[in-house]
Amino acid sequence: MSPKQFPVSSASREARQTRRIRWVFGAFLAIAAVLLALEHRAHLLGILPWLFLLACPLMHLFMHHGHGSHGAHHDHPKDGGAQ
Repeated sequence: MSPKQFPVSSASREARQTRRIRWVFGAFLAIAAVLLALEHRAHLLGILPWLFLLACPLMHLFMHHGHGSHGAHHDHPKDGGAQ
């Protein structure tokens, strides 16, 4: 199949090339992550307990973001809103 038989628009060709570049970059990142994890396994396992401790205040910070602070409970009427 030659390009003369099936004319491909330049936009389609660019989209295919962009997709290919993303796949290559994703594969590069995956290989780099695996190599980094294998080479620095001792460092990663050593920091793991600290990451769990760090997760506690971060979860508290992000989980209380949507419904206000601890004092926001006083704004709600106790009888379900009927007055």
